Amino acid sequence: MTELPDQIQRHLDTLVETGAETGLQVAVYRDGALIVDAVAGTVHGQPITSGTPIFSFSTGKNVAATLAHLLVARGFLGYDSPVTDLWPEFGVHGKAPTTLRHVLTHTTGLPALPREITPRELPDWDRVCSSLAAAEPRWPPGAALGYHSYTFGFLVGELARRATGRRTGDLLREWLTEPLGIEGQLYFAVPKEALPALARLDQQAQHWPAGPDDGDAILAPWEGRPSAEFGNSEEILRADVPSVGSATAHGLAAMFDAVLRGELVESAQLAELSALAFEGTDQVFGTPARMALGFPLGRIGAPPEESSGAFGWPGGGGSYAYADPARGVAFALTKTRLTPNFDTALSVTSILAGHLAGTR
Repeated sequence: MTELPDQIQRHLDTLVETGAETGLQVAVYRDGALIVDAVAGTVHGQPITSGTPIFSFSTGKNVAATLAHLLVARGFLGYDSPVTDLWPEFGVHGKAPTTLRHVLTHTTGLPALPREITPRELPDWDRVCSSLAAAEPRWPPGAALGYHSYTFGFLVGELARRATGRRTGDLLREWLTEPLGIEGQLYFAVPKEALPALARLDQQAQHWPAGPDDGDAILAPWEGRPSAEFGNSEEILRADVPSVGSATAHGLAAMFDAVLRGELVESAQLAELSALAFEGTDQVFGTPARMALGFPLGRIGAPPEESSGAFGWPGGGGSYAYADPARGVAFALTKTRLTPNFDTALSVTSILAGHLAGTR
């Protein structure tokens, strides 16, 4: 089994040595065993460690979606519970039929935050949620799918707050990081005292391709494209924004491993949450999309027959985490250099896929 971690470590070292990347973490669990825990690069002039959190944009949606499933597992909500049961004011402008299932499949019709919400207002939880409750959807709930860039986390988080009386950061600590022994490795809002331990992001100096903020925009530019300035902002890092997060690869992989092993949800719920729940054209990106409950289905870059049943979110800038129930694999890659592609994640998952194919 030493061949795989050595191969991945050499690959990460090469990426950093050639300047393609500045800091990398990769963690892989298989059937409950940590089989890869590799790092490369430096942070604050010191070698990066597997315990160094990195702001990883939408890779944090994996954590918010997992908390949503724990709300169901613990009886606070059902997948078909109307949002208005807990949040009555949300039902205006035709949003009354919205359920948790719609939130998890990005079909609520609220892909973008109302334009009055900018990064300056993002840390103001009550203002953001009030604005969402009053918003008019772009389509009726359940009628179409569109990537809910920042709205997803606030919708999940406000339901969690109203159901439990607890903020998502508190639930993350109480339901995930403390029980799994990964304190300090998964954050929505980073405590002030933990900020010095975080890695700092940098941005690849090359042309970024046209994104969802170009042309007839649905998302605001800052919602559609990651930036190192945003991810290094102390105000953003300390804000409870459950659509994004700071994480280690080890923390993300350990969380998904616990999901796969039945430590967090029972096998029947795992089968339900990882099944195809909605398929269509993403109204934000204009690309085909297949959604499970809370996660995109399939491994990025892999044909469906090789990744059927795998689920997990990538993050803007190139981070990625997924769980593969069929193979018992939980994978995560976090990185400090923001790039306009997932080339590094694809290269590492290709190494892993080749190894798994040879061990069948």
